Amino acid sequence: MDTRLANIAIVVEEAESVEKLNQILHEYGDDIIGRMGIPHRERGVSLISIAIDAPQNTISSLSGKLGMLEGVTAKAVYSKV
Repeated sequence: MDTRLANIAIVVEEAESVEKLNQILHEYGDDIIGRMGIPHRERGVSLISIAIDAPQNTISSLSGKLGMLEGVTAKAVYSKV
């Protein structure tokens, strides 16, 4: 199956959702290339960037599951390559 290279941008506004978010990311760990998280303590928000190489439906599934969490927004951006 063909894979796509993508970046998933995640904004976490509810700290209570972090544990579930990490569980979901762990489920997709074989496809994740890298992860960078930046907490903005003054605003109580975290920004997370996930680099992933996976089939498009896997990327969409991960982004959708993350976006359904309370206080979490997730959007995928796909490479054209």
